[in-house]
Amino acid sequence: MKYENKKKNIFISAKDINIDEPVDFGRDISVNVRGEFTIGKYSRLGDDIQIFGNNVIFGEHLYHSSGLRVGGGGRYHPNANLKIGDRCTIHNNFINVCEPVVIGNDVGLSHHVSIITHGYWLSVLEGHPRTFASVKLFDGVIVGYRSVILMGVNIGKNVVVGAQSVVTKNLKENCIFGGNPAKFIKEIKPIDKETKILKVKNIISDYMKIAKYHGINPSIKLEYPIITVNNCKFDVEELTYSGVEDVETDDFRDYVRKCGLRYYSNRPFKSVVA
Repeated sequence: MKYENKKKNIFISAKDINIDEPVDFGRDISVNVRGEFTIGKYSRLGDDIQIFGNNVIFGEHLYHSSGLRVGGGGRYHPNANLKIGDRCTIHNNFINVCEPVVIGNDVGLSHHVSIITHGYWLSVLEGHPRTFASVKLFDGVIVGYRSVILMGVNIGKNVVVGAQSVVTKNLKENCIFGGNPAKFIKEIKPIDKETKILKVKNIISDYMKIAKYHGINPSIKLEYPIITVNNCKFDVEELTYSGVEDVETDDFRDYVRKCGLRYYSNRPFKSVVA
């Protein structure tokens, strides 16, 4: 199968192509995979993309800015598969898929992050190592700027990897790691309800300053865990919402996602331009 948009210089070739509209494509996109290419609804693939492999699957609400490279050495191996879950953010990353790469839901890869699934150079007949192994990032992981994830690594749920780290071993969930090689820094511990309420109040207070700067004055009320913005209710525990969306609720959503509170809808994250 083929998908082509000559105006945007987009060419996708795969045995099966599944584009779950609406999907937003940028420019200069080249995809050449032997098996399945899938991208979920409300996703965006930005500019300057080259993707090779066997099967490549992107979930719903993917956000990509620009500059993605998927493939590298071994891109035509039978296990050259990439699967990225829902609500993920990626940038100008390099993902080597000699072996499978599996990325869970709600994962962020900062700019210039690389994932490598094989390593070799000098001859194995001279005693040098050769490693081919898959990589898995579980739900909620954030990988900092210019970090490298090496072959065979599993990164547990809700892990923070600091900028410019090199991850050579498995990382346990709910912890912060950093350095070269990446080492344990601290455990992320749950906070009590009173502390959560205080943090939410501070978020609202900070947001109202932004709203004023944007020239808007939304009505905001807090009855924990619900924040009501105009006629839309946001649950800070479940990260769900209900009600009527408008440009002011969009502005609120765009701000609170910077606090890790991401509410996904069929409307893009967008601030009001003053």
